[in-house]
Amino acid sequence: MKPLSQWVVTILGILAVTIFSRVDSDLASDRAALLTLRKAIGGRTLLWNLTDGPCKWVGVFCTGERVTMLRFPGMGLSGQLPIAIGNLTELHTVSLRFNALRGTIPSDFAKLSNLRNLYLQGNLFSGEIPGLLFSLGNLIRLNLAKNNFSGTISADFNKLTRLGTLYLQENQLTGSIPDLGAFSSLAQFNVSFNKLNGSIPKRFARLPSSAFEGNSLCGKPLVSCNGGGDDDDDDGSNLSGGAIAGIVIGSVIGLLIILVLLIGLCRRKRDRQRSSKDVAPAATATATAKQTEIEIPREKGAGDGENTSSDLSGVVKGESKGSGVKNLVFFGKGDRAFDLEDLLRASAEVLGKGTFGTAYKATLEMGIVVAVKRLKDVTVSEKEFREKMEVVGSMDHENLVPLRAYYYSRDEKLLVHDYMPMGSLSALLHGNRGAGRTPLNWETRSGLALGASRAIAYLHSKGPANSHGNIKSSNILLSKSYEARISDFGLAHLASPSSTPNRIDGYRAPEVTDARKVSQKADVYSFGVLLLELLTGKAPTQALLNEEGVDLPRWVQSVVKEEWTAEVFDLELLRYQNVEEEMVQLLQLAINCTAQYPDNRPSMAEVTSQIEEICRSSLQQGQAHDLENGSS
Repeated sequence: MKPLSQWVVTILGILAVTIFSRVDSDLASDRAALLTLRKAIGGRTLLWNLTDGPCKWVGVFCTGERVTMLRFPGMGLSGQLPIAIGNLTELHTVSLRFNALRGTIPSDFAKLSNLRNLYLQGNLFSGEIPGLLFSLGNLIRLNLAKNNFSGTISADFNKLTRLGTLYLQENQLTGSIPDLGAFSSLAQFNVSFNKLNGSIPKRFARLPSSAFEGNSLCGKPLVSCNGGGDDDDDDGSNLSGGAIAGIVIGSVIGLLIILVLLIGLCRRKRDRQRSSKDVAPAATATATAKQTEIEIPREKGAGDGENTSSDLSGVVKGESKGSGVKNLVFFGKGDRAFDLEDLLRASAEVLGKGTFGTAYKATLEMGIVVAVKRLKDVTVSEKEFREKMEVVGSMDHENLVPLRAYYYSRDEKLLVHDYMPMGSLSALLHGNRGAGRTPLNWETRSGLALGASRAIAYLHSKGPANSHGNIKSSNILLSKSYEARISDFGLAHLASPSSTPNRIDGYRAPEVTDARKVSQKADVYSFGVLLLELLTGKAPTQALLNEEGVDLPRWVQSVVKEEWTAEVFDLELLRYQNVEEEMVQLLQLAINCTAQYPDNRPSMAEVTSQIEEICRSSLQQGQAHDLENGSS
């Protein structure tokens, strides 16, 4: 009888032979299917070296010794697809776009249970859209545009609950558009230039009109089905005369109430100003709850240099004679561990020149380190400046860089913030792209996107007039735990238009002509560009000094217009295949944010909610991936 150890070795050997023979068998099956495909549609164009394994053939991509992707776009393929692709059971992406393939989609496609992306646009396929497609439950992107498909659009598309992209434009489809509302993931939809009629389902009202043109359709975003205005206005057109009169009377009463309140506020403000003249300055300072003024006589500085100096006073202008006492104004309830003199004696190191001035790292004698921004081209009055700083100083959110203090004089305006030693997102993304760089992973990028979106949504929640005005990666600073901290908020309204350099043009919404007048929807556009920067690793136009960068929204649209490809994403992200769907969802959100027209952009509250959902989903995917690896 064999010893136990020999039995174990024998069993392991049998298992190894079985596993490897299975791998060889699967790969051999994939090879046979590919050769059948090549013979039917690409004998003259798919010039493969048959002595190599199929994973080395042009357009064939493998994972773990199985074929998982076929990419043959615009390669002159012609004829009918054979019964063969269905044997490639591990396929998740098939791209046969812009060839001359005809006939119908083979029935064995129903075996591709792992298929997520199917791109067949720009061919000569005909007949009805086959029902076999509705059994592919993992399908995320389906593009059948620019073919000769006929028949109706089936409501069975609702069975594809993960479908995010459905392009059916430029076919011969007839009938009406079914209510495809059973799944909420559908973000891209186009049925233009078919033979469709009827009304457009309400869930598509926010899509651009170009998604439906070239048909006999009505309803938003096209003309109303009743030939008048928007469909949503119909209810209001049938109001009775009494209801209309009530609305008018109510509006007049409301205006009168508002007028009385405004008069009362004006009188109250005037009385407060009169009484403040009779109160001693010291009493006024102690009566202010939210800010503390430390009165220090201003010493004359030593010039106006922009370079690093031995102390901060070397770059701050002195006051003219008779300017009197100037005050360093603090916010919050923290300890006032330093005063203006301490700040001016601090050693100063230039951190960088931004849109609204130069930032310095100031190290005070007692060891405290702060960031000081020296503003330039401030055009508002002292009263308006102080009022704006009170608003900025009152902002309190974990993802904002808080304003700790400010200094105002005729010649100098200084802002004091917490110092963020980890630098900016711009430096993290674009600095040190050499061999020694530590890749920036998906978890960090998505976390930074979420933190930044929460901060901007918080600013917007303070009222419709509140916007950031200068969202860009260099204004996203990092905590020691790599959490996002938004800086420079509230400063866009202080500077003149000429003070805003071209470096922010890559983030600027197309409707913005005056940098001081930025709406919340313009902030959403800038944040969308920031998301594209995070996902692609590319800098927007002129965002980096001495580099042109790219027009990110236009570039991404050009790449994904016909097919979603890995070309969009930063190479450092391509290793995270288990969260590919979440990456695409964030990319789609960024595209929505950078819509040409402001009304088509989501609000920052909606953006934050979607990013939170994406982060939750990617966390679950990561946990599932870890469990799989742990059990294998």
